[in-house]
Amino acid sequence: MNLPSDPPAFSGQSLCADAGRSPLRAFLHTEVASAVVLLAAAVAALVWANAAPAHYESFWSAHVALQAGPYRASLSLHELVNNGLMTVFFFVVGLEARREFDMGELRERKRLALPLAAGVSGMLVPIAIYLAFNAGQPSAHGWGAAMSTDTAFALGMLATFGARLPAGLRVFILTIAVVDDLLALVVIATAYSSDVKVVSLLAAVGLFGVVLLARGLEVRRGLVYGILAVAAWAALARSGVDPVIIGLAMGLLTYAGPASRGELERTSGLFRRFREQPTPEAARVVREGLASALSPNERMQRLFHPWSSYVIVPLFSLANAGIVIDSGLLSRAATSPITLGIFVAYVVGKPIGILGASATATGLSRGRVRPPAGWGAVASGGALAGVGFTVSLLIASRAFVGADLDEAKAGVLGAVVVSFALSWVITGTVNLLPHPARLRARIGRAETIVDLAVPVDPSRDHVRGPQSAAVTIVEYGDYECRYCGLAEPVVRDLLRGRDDVRYVWRHLPLADIHPHAQIAAEAAEAAAHQGAYWEMHDFLLTHQNSLTLADLSAHATAIGLDVDRFRADVRSRVGADRVAEDVESADLSGVAGTPTFFINGRRHHGAYDIASLTAAVRTARERAAVARDRRHGKLPSAP
Repeated sequence: MNLPSDPPAFSGQSLCADAGRSPLRAFLHTEVASAVVLLAAAVAALVWANAAPAHYESFWSAHVALQAGPYRASLSLHELVNNGLMTVFFFVVGLEARREFDMGELRERKRLALPLAAGVSGMLVPIAIYLAFNAGQPSAHGWGAAMSTDTAFALGMLATFGARLPAGLRVFILTIAVVDDLLALVVIATAYSSDVKVVSLLAAVGLFGVVLLARGLEVRRGLVYGILAVAAWAALARSGVDPVIIGLAMGLLTYAGPASRGELERTSGLFRRFREQPTPEAARVVREGLASALSPNERMQRLFHPWSSYVIVPLFSLANAGIVIDSGLLSRAATSPITLGIFVAYVVGKPIGILGASATATGLSRGRVRPPAGWGAVASGGALAGVGFTVSLLIASRAFVGADLDEAKAGVLGAVVVSFALSWVITGTVNLLPHPARLRARIGRAETIVDLAVPVDPSRDHVRGPQSAAVTIVEYGDYECRYCGLAEPVVRDLLRGRDDVRYVWRHLPLADIHPHAQIAAEAAEAAAHQGAYWEMHDFLLTHQNSLTLADLSAHATAIGLDVDRFRADVRSRVGADRVAEDVESADLSGVAGTPTFFINGRRHHGAYDIASLTAAVRTARERAAVARDRRHGKLPSAP
């Protein structure tokens, strides 16, 4: 194969430099990795607080003065972290919620109903349990500390289960966690704000109105929004309303969308102009063009999410998780309604709330609305949702002081450990079931989102493999794209010896960067007119540096075509319309780079090495097997 001797990993794409990883996958990866940092920070806080309790308290109580002109504010380090830096955390939460609405699972609005119901129920049931433990006592005011799932911890722990839990569960738990965070922020802004100053609150509202006006006028300068957000934060801080809410609001306003092929082709043109005339002005235009090709949501996530996950949330943990663990605290916690209320609310209330709402929604909708995973997996995920930490500690620090705060922290930390252990037991039990029942408990019956806009049509598409295969892989490719060349032997290995997988190639020639891609695609279609499409297809991918008209004629000779007829068909562009149809279907499916894979209609994000594609095919095969067995009456109907 005419490729570099040291090829990159199987994750590259032509045109879209990092399109191999979806925003959601990148988000999950960052959250999972940050869970380790978060855990380390929590342990460090406990060690610090027990080794030097006076130093721990005095350090976080130290004040920092902030001044801008005549305006001066003095905040303790604890307040700076909880009220200031955590605004960035909620900004990232808002960004992810908006991304899910615009591009993720929730772009089909009907899919919002279940995680919304499960999220709300997963908060109301724990709150009810907490209030039952604290009825008639002043500590009842701390009910907000018993309701919110920690996204980083929950997803990090979920990752330890690997393939034993389906990928759909991760998205389900993430969506529930986002709902948790949104509602928790509303609770913080209303139930845990006091002495509200109306003038300052109106000033904050007015500043946010200016943000909406700037957005309506399509102002694209991030600095403008940053200044307005900081001013609104300061006004809210003066008003008595928790200022972190401005972070969420700004995140929800930041729209998300994939980079279109047209935008990417425009940036290619800008770079060519810079190559011809490398001036500072041309460089500025290229930079702005590259930035504008990505949605503001993706740019902001790339900028702020690592800081939020690896710096801000661990700092919050370090500032809030420290408690002195001694015999006095342990004896109080064993009987404290605060500790027991929070602990039972998370360990028992969260799973009951999520499972109960999911089952109720499935029953009332007669199965039209159901979780994206089996009930065993949902039960395990519900138990993991009992891992409350970041937002729980944030609310606890507002609701309690002194010994009450230490007892609340003890309940939160205890629930983290027990919820993970409970989820581990449920997952282990599910995996002991017989194979058909285990599949049903893991996979479930929910239909996944179909990302492929134009379904495979065997009478039109080029299909390799049995027509009755349970799994269909569709690749949008370009014969001059070296990444497609790297993927070709992987696809061959995947198909070899299998009778339940078929493969479809669709053309997406990236003419702005691959000058011979279009004629190569049309040459493949010319070969198809002589019944030799796949022979030409294989030859093109193994001779990617030989795609001129003379080279194509030589290829036609090598595979035994009528060369005169082949040349005539290429010159008359008999395959142009067929290639254009594939390109149009790629645009409808949001495909901008090559190679892009779809497996049973679902877009494959990530690497396309044999292990990654095999895992994706295995998941698709399991879903197909569950659906087939149910059609044949081998599995009982789910509720």
